[in-house]
Amino acid sequence: MNILNLIKVSLNAVANNKMRSFLSMLGIIIGVAAVIAMMSIGQGSKENIRKELASMGTNMLTIRPGADNGPGGVRQDPSAMQTLKVADYKRIHAERKLVKYVSPEVTASGQAVYGNKNTTTTVYGESPEYLDIKLWKIEKGMCFTEEDVRKSAKVCVVGKTVVDELFGEGADVVGRTLRFKSIPLRIVGVLKSKGYNNWGMDQDNVIIAPYTCVMKRIASQNYFSSINCSALTEELSDAAIDEISAVLRQNHKIKDTSGDADDFTIRSQAEMMQTMSSTMDSVTLILGIAAGFSLLIAGIGIMNIMLVSVTERTKEIGLRMAVGATGFVISVQFLIESILISVTGGLFGVLLGSSSRTRFFLSWECRRLFLHGLSFFLSVSVSLLA
Repeated sequence: MNILNLIKVSLNAVANNKMRSFLSMLGIIIGVAAVIAMMSIGQGSKENIRKELASMGTNMLTIRPGADNGPGGVRQDPSAMQTLKVADYKRIHAERKLVKYVSPEVTASGQAVYGNKNTTTTVYGESPEYLDIKLWKIEKGMCFTEEDVRKSAKVCVVGKTVVDELFGEGADVVGRTLRFKSIPLRIVGVLKSKGYNNWGMDQDNVIIAPYTCVMKRIASQNYFSSINCSALTEELSDAAIDEISAVLRQNHKIKDTSGDADDFTIRSQAEMMQTMSSTMDSVTLILGIAAGFSLLIAGIGIMNIMLVSVTERTKEIGLRMAVGATGFVISVQFLIESILISVTGGLFGVLLGSSSRTRFFLSWECRRLFLHGLSFFLSVSVSLLA
């Protein structure tokens, strides 16, 4: 059996039936391109989410009221969501050792008004350290101060969307006064634009004011919706959580020996990143499997084409057997033809999938090589199946 001769014969057979060979390849091309595209979408989304979370600080900690009952937990009484008080914030601030920054948070949604213009937005009551926790920069003006917090001053910093909606794009708004729920707030600074996040929320549609002002004048409440903290380093996040938990349990008179559940929940940014990464890995796997079925169907299509080809070429097969070719040699010839069709289609699929990947998810060279190798492996596997 001369392998080179069989390859030449197979190449001629494929070349003599260009349209049929192309249609056979089409399923492989689409299948491989779909696998690359689906896995790229999954991995690209994962990287974007990780980048989004990392941009808010990998050492950020969020304290929320209420026990952690999990996604299927029992709905809690409204009073359980009012457990974070000013005393908790002040004690964490005063006794912090592993916490670098801390800011309480109280929010209120409504319309901001300036002149005859208005826009729907959210006011966040925070401390000046909030910008350090969120890694947010001031583009114009300055942030309010601790003195403003003590005086419950009616001042604020605003996002770019609020500026554009109320004052016009590029307007100099520092020193001007807008109204939120009839409360005048003097603008002392404008935040550097962050744009939309991966969940479709406009991060620039915000007003940040001293938490004392929002609690007393706007929200009229004596509790926080959350407390945001920043650990000294990402590695110390778990230790910082233990430190904060000890302070809050003591403040809320929760004894370790009593077995009572905490009336607060602390989540780290690293934990959120791990959870989102695990979720996106599952989504990527599902997308890859779904796209992989098209490769299976393409392999079955090639198998059917080759069976039809055997039926059409009975004269050629009889002639080859008459001059001494065995059944095994003829089977190898058809197998080589199917491999040529599958591998060629797979290579075109890799190129097609890579071009779409480059267009939408340009980066991650190592992952690209992995996906290309996986695509080639799948192509060869399908050809062997055929």
